[in-house]
Amino acid sequence: MKHADSAALDRLEPLLAEIRQLAGTGLKERARGVFYRQSRAFLHFHTDPAGLFADLRRGEAFERFPLACAAERSRFLAALRETLRA
Repeated sequence: MKHADSAALDRLEPLLAEIRQLAGTGLKERARGVFYRQSRAFLHFHTDPAGLFADLRRGEAFERFPLACAAERSRFLAALRETLRA
């Protein structure tokens, strides 16, 4: 599995725009689609033949979320918001 390239991130742009709007959460986008929080890697995206995935830091480990459809993206955003509140 490799990090998402520009074309993959283009397909995720509406999702990236939603993430960028989470003001006041301490998220910093250091490179397109690569977010840090409190100087630690927090969120990035991968692609492979099975599709697009988000890796979200939850505690000390990353949890992988599939992003193939709107329902999966909604579940990911809910998990992201929950993690940011913790």
